[in-house]
Amino acid sequence: MKVHPQPAPSRRNITLRYDVASTLSQKKLRRLPHIFAKVLELPFQSDADVSVEETADSLRFVAITDDIGDDIRTDTIEIYPGVTKIVIKGTNIFDLSMDELELDVWRFRLPATTLPELASAGYSDGELVVTVPKFVQ
Repeated sequence: MKVHPQPAPSRRNITLRYDVASTLSQKKLRRLPHIFAKVLELPFQSDADVSVEETADSLRFVAITDDIGDDIRTDTIEIYPGVTKIVIKGTNIFDLSMDELELDVWRFRLPATTLPELASAGYSDGELVVTVPKFVQ
């Protein structure tokens, strides 16, 4: 098989084509499949043993842990419009700031029927109990 070289172009100009009409119309961003609308994040490593119990009106998460203090509370953070994260805060809980990368944290994808704003947490007898209510239809 013979390969014939192409003739060298007489000009060596580089032409850039720029489509102005396509840049003026903005596209809507799609939600990535790995980002969920509602997530519960517990202050444990991702391989922690957490019991999940679902009832008709709530989801209940129970984790056996060391003394984490009496002042336990839930904070609902809206990361992006439509994307909500529930974090557990307290006196003896390691608090990760929003600036730090949180990779090895226990997370649970919450169903769309949950109400993260009404989530509650408590600690008693060595158990951290987090309750997330659901819509009652």
